[in-house]
Formats: sequence, structure tokens, C-alpha cells
Amino acid sequence: MTPESTPILESLHSVFGFSSFREGQEPVVQHLLNGKSVLAVFPTGSGKSLCYQLPALYFSGLTLVVSPLIALMKDQVEFLKEFDIAAARLDSTLSREETKGVHLDIRNRKLKILFAAPERLSNERFIQVLQGQMIDLMVIDEAHCISEWGHNFRPEYLKLAKMAMRLNARRVLALTATATRKVAEDICREFSIEPEAFIHTGYYRPNLTIRFHVVQELQQRRELMLKRVQENAKGPTIVYVTLQKTSEDIAYFLQSEGLPCRAYHAGMNNEDRNAVQDWFMASDSAIVVATIAFGMGIDKSDIRYVYHYNLPKSLENYSQEIGRAGRDGLPSACEIFAAHEDLIVLENFIYGDTPEKKAVSEMLAFLFAQETLFDISVHELANAFDIRPLVVNTLLTYLELMNLLESTQPFYSSYKFQLKSSFEEIYLRFDSVRTEFLKKMFAHAVRARTWFSIDLAHTAEAIQEDRDRLIRALQFLEEEGHLILQTSGFRQGYRIVKTPDDHGLLEKKLYSQLVNNESLNITRLNHVIELVNHSGCKVRFLLKYFGQNRNEDCGHCGWCLQEKNLDFERNSVPFTGIGREQLRALFEETALTSARQMARFLCGITSPLITKKRLRKHPSFACLVEVPFANVLKSLEILLD
Repeated sequence: MTPESTPILESLHSVFGFSSFREGQEPVVQHLLNGKSVLAVFPTGSGKSLCYQLPALYFSGLTLVVSPLIALMKDQVEFLKEFDIAAARLDSTLSREETKGVHLDIRNRKLKILFAAPERLSNERFIQVLQGQMIDLMVIDEAHCISEWGHNFRPEYLKLAKMAMRLNARRVLALTATATRKVAEDICREFSIEPEAFIHTGYYRPNLTIRFHVVQELQQRRELMLKRVQENAKGPTIVYVTLQKTSEDIAYFLQSEGLPCRAYHAGMNNEDRNAVQDWFMASDSAIVVATIAFGMGIDKSDIRYVYHYNLPKSLENYSQEIGRAGRDGLPSACEIFAAHEDLIVLENFIYGDTPEKKAVSEMLAFLFAQETLFDISVHELANAFDIRPLVVNTLLTYLELMNLLESTQPFYSSYKFQLKSSFEEIYLRFDSVRTEFLKKMFAHAVRARTWFSIDLAHTAEAIQEDRDRLIRALQFLEEEGHLILQTSGFRQGYRIVKTPDDHGLLEKKLYSQLVNNESLNITRLNHVIELVNHSGCKVRFLLKYFGQNRNEDCGHCGWCLQEKNLDFERNSVPFTGIGREQLRALFEETALTSARQMARFLCGITSPLITKKRLRKHPSFACLVEVPFANVLKSLEILLD
């Protein structure tokens, strides 16, 4: 069957309401129907979802969509259900009963399309449910996260290629709106995508006007922001900021001027964030002041304005964020208001991810001192060695890629259950063999007031049964309504494949990779400054960065419209005000032990150790927040010498 065949075109029209394919969609569908894996790089809002929704109708098995975007999952499931396409999602917003229902539908093969977060594929209960299912298509949304060269590298994405093989996925569709040449190469290599199955439609958006302004004072930025919003015609608007506090401050400022505005950031609870999203989706004039998470996966075609109150952290982020404007093809405006303070905040985020070299060494020594089979908690490692959890995950992934460690099954260390039926009622439903097994298992459950806890590792060893059988039994009893099951204490199992010959060399190599990542992210930030300062067509500069050449100026960016703005020049604030005696006193008060830890503390950058010691309440925390981290670190190293 091909996209030109009558059934495909009929489905395109009757199910999705389209008379023809958009650019790029047809070859993607063609390759998938032919059994090939595909990488599709389409601009935001150009119809990536249809590329898996349509062929999924013609696959006999399940289409598994892996996406970090809860809003996208929610919208897509609601859309598909309107057309009687069996779809479901698994994410953190579902209740226990809803999750249980989805698991049951998967087991009974009732679903066509299932949406799940990448972290869900580290959930042993979910893997148990998926195994044995026929997965005709595995979709990797935001696929650029798989590449260290990408702007949003996520270690768990590196494991998706192995998971696709483990689940026997027949084909893979990798989707992203932003991928440089290097990132695209990484994605194609990981998923064995052939060159002809890399479909790229380009990044040019002729309906977007992009403008840039450098401001010297924060009050000037507020006034310019307000002026823009008031002078432009009303329309759905996103104002992007870096910090949660800025989101709330600017939203309050715009509200005080009588504008329909709300804040949105990760510090809000799910209910409040969902309320803001729903309000924004239903409005033709709403303004949301948000950190970068807002807009991802939200299918609103009439966003007229996207403002960056703070600098974006990379051109990839910038391209993705302005891509949310004008998806309906109508004229839309995007504008950056850049200030020197932005650069320091963004650089500090980057520098805060790089741990102590000594911490990396100590973590490696700990890992390779374990038994051949062992398990760890990322949270515990982060606290023990003062390394941020994302970086702990990255280091563990590197060790897997070096074939020194091999991840085994992830699991929960703690299982709890609450009975809905008595033990006697449960036993009556099974034959004598299964009843004897259940009695042995439940004999090791410890009762509190209403919940029983059970150590599965200890129980499995005590009754000489496989741990997986215990899990399957508990899941079955939950599905049958006999108990409510809760899990906690997520741990990842590992096997030591090979002990490193030279720990010092390994430590040096891993730390070098972390420093290189730091340098790469600083370079990405500098590319944003280069775009702001570029004397020429801004659109051509942006397209060239993504490997797309345009032979003529766009005619609709700030430069082409002959707008002038101040050049963005780095303000190098000197390190002053702390002498050796004061520094010595700070080390004693905080119990910090190195120049990098102290630099984080003074610049207001959190770490597991700073959080654990509650040092954010110390009067000197963030006292040098306006000084570049690199300046503080260098000066501290000189003072400590």
C-alpha cells in the first residue's frame, strides 16, 4: 500500500480532514508503509503528528509514541478519540485507576496508539506490560535529545535505540523540529536510518517577522515590553523568560497594566499549569509569561506574538520557540529584548552542571567497588558526591557506551499494597499450586495501619521464586481489583562488564567529556549573541546555522527592515569584596571544601550539597550573582593558592 492508494487518501480525508499531504509528509508515510525507519525534521507546527497517526491505522500492532511533552500527549489522545481511534497516554497526571485501565487495554490489545514519556521505559511495570505486544512502529518525539550535540541532550534518550530492539519494534520514526547536521547524523546512526529516509523540509518561515533589541537597563526592558504589547493588535502571546521569579514578576507587571496575563513555570503544581494552558488555548488575546517548557506540544495555530524577555540559551531553542508563532500561516511577530544580565544567568546554569573532578573520581571508585550485579539510586549518588542528577545519569550512560557497565532491569525497591479483598477471598480464586505461591509471598508482607509493605528481593530469595513472578502476581491482583499497588524507591540495576584498567585515565576521559559539554553549551549561547549582533539578514544567518543556504535576504527581519539596535557587548563585572580572611570564614561556616563549590555558592548556583546543607538561606548565598561564574572561580583559585 502506498500514500497514493485510495484507502490512504480516503483516511487522510475522512479521518483527518485533509485533501492532500503537506510538504514532507508523503515520503515519510511511504517509507513507514514500506517497513523502513525514518528521520523527519519538520518546522514546528508543520504536521509531524500525521506522519505516525495515518500509517498507524494500517498496522495490526501497536504504535508507541515516546514523548516528553504531556500537553502533546493529552491533545493528541483527545483528537484521536474524536475519530474513534483507540489511543491512550501514560504520564504523571493520571490517577492510579486510570493508569491501571491503560495497562489493561495494552494487555488486551485494545489500543492502536500509546503515548508515553521516555522515563516510562525505565519502569519495570510498564516494560512487563509491553513485552509480548507487537509494536509495529516506535515514534521518538523530540529526537534531538538523543544527541550530545543537541541543545537538549537527555541521557535516557540514548537508551531508546536499545529499547526499540528489546521490544522488537518493526520500524522507528524519529521526529524533531531542530537538528543540525551533526545531530541528524547521530539520530540516523542510532536508529539505523538510511540516508534516503532522512526527510528534511527546511526551516524558513516567511510569515514571521523577527526583531532584536539590546537594552541597557531593566526598567527600559519592561517599558519596551509593555509598549510592544499595547501598540500591537490583540492576539495570543507568549513571553519567554529564564527564571520562575521573572515569570511571576512580569506577569504581575502586565496584569497591573490591565492586560490579560498569567505566569507559567515548573514551580507551579500540575493543576495550576493545566489551568493556564486551558485558559490560553481558549483565548484569542491571552498573554502567558513562561519559562521554556510552555508551548511544547501545545497545538495552537493562531499565536501572533512570541517575545523573548530574556535571551534564549541556544539558536535551537530560539528556532523552536519562535516556531510556535503563526502556524496558521498568517503574519506573526517575534522579538528579543536582550540585556547583559541574561548572559550571566544562562552561563551560570551551564557552569553549575560541571562537577568537581574529585567527585567524578570518587563516584567511579564507588561504582566499581560493587559486586558484579548491583543497583543504585541516582538521587542517592547525586547527594553522596555533589553531582547534579542529570550529570549522574550522563556519566552512567557514558560508562554503558564504553561497555564498562550494562544496565539491567530498573525496579522499585519498595512495593506497598492495600487489600480490597481479604487474603481468604483471594486464595479462593486460584488452584492449590497458585494459592500456595501467594501464601508464601504474602507471608513476607509487613502490615502497617492499612498498607502492607513487601521487600521483593528478600521475598524472592526466601521463597526461591523469580522476582518477576512476584511482580506479575501483584499486578494481576491489582488488575482484578483485589488490591491497590504502590511503588517507590526507584533504582537502576547494573552489571559490571569490565573493570577499567586505569581508573585515572577513565576519570580524565569522563571529566573531559563533561568539560567539553560545558564548552559546547557556552558556544551555543555565544551563537545567540552572534545572531543579535549580526550585520546582515538575520534569517539567512539562522538558516545557515542549520545547514540551509538562502541566496537572498528575507525582507522581513529587523535588519532587512532597517532597524538599528545596540551591539550586545559582554559586561565583565570584576570579582571584588572578598578577601582571604572572609573567604576562610565562609569555608568554615558552610563546610564547603573547594573553589568550584564556593563559586557556585557565591553565584547563587544550587547543587545537591548546597541544597542538603540548606545553604540557600545563608546571607552570603548569591552575593556575587551579577559576577560571571568564570571570574569568580578564577579569583577563588588564585586566593586559595
